[in-house]
Amino acid sequence: MKAFLFSTCFSILISFQLFAQSDSLAVINAEWQKEKISQGVVLKTFWFQNSLFNSNQFVSILEIKQKKKLEFDIGYDPKKLITTSDFGTQANAIAALNGTFFDIANGGSVDFIKSDGIVINENRLGKNGSRAGHQGSALIINKGRITIAKWDGTPNWEKSLAGEDIMVSGPLLIIDQIHEKLDANNAFNKTRHPRTAVAIAKNKRILFITVDGRNTNSAGMSLFELTKLMSWLNANDAINLDGGGSTTLWIKNYKENGVVNFPTDNKKWDHEGQRKVANVVLLKKKK
Repeated sequence: MKAFLFSTCFSILISFQLFAQSDSLAVINAEWQKEKISQGVVLKTFWFQNSLFNSNQFVSILEIKQKKKLEFDIGYDPKKLITTSDFGTQANAIAALNGTFFDIANGGSVDFIKSDGIVINENRLGKNGSRAGHQGSALIINKGRITIAKWDGTPNWEKSLAGEDIMVSGPLLIIDQIHEKLDANNAFNKTRHPRTAVAIAKNKRILFITVDGRNTNSAGMSLFELTKLMSWLNANDAINLDGGGSTTLWIKNYKENGVVNFPTDNKKWDHEGQRKVANVVLLKKKK
């Protein structure tokens, strides 16, 4: 009986390893459709047809060299909700990616936002003063360049960060190539949804990433799956941003309306279903 149980467990372990290997190879060997957007900016898209995490997945990646003529910025409105594409257009940006979590009813970010040294929104904490799971890390923009930082446990951590622009978000997925521990009992972490992420690759390039979901064409990912994807994309650091219906990647003058992925708010597999959001991450030409 013990021999049988050992054999069964060993077979299951081997199966999991084979699936993981197959998934990683699917990402590494994918024939990504590549389009040059501008100098140092390349769009990569691929539709994994039942070949990633045993599901359909549509993944979009904007790969950006941190060059002197390019800079990152935060677009926001303290109260009003605006589509990602409108944020991008108003800022005359090259690209825009939906940002961190926000108050759908009243507008404004529920996570700390600082822009040009001015605090726009504070963290909205729990009744006991605890942070939400998406308040444990931050995107930092200093002199137009992006870094990712992990909360150090102190109450006013984000206010001490050296950056002109700061967007608290999360959960943090990877820092210094080490996977962060995620709560396996948290439905937000383990359920598949559309996802938005920013990663800093080992070659120092910045990746704006969307994973579509809530559709037969693309299932979406759990945060555990998203972390694995980040690792297979050679991320040194990676942070999860607001996902679900907010997930949108927009590029100026890209095809019809500039939207690369398939936002879900209209429940159709097209590029028209943007949700209005409170903030975005922008890629701009330096003035």
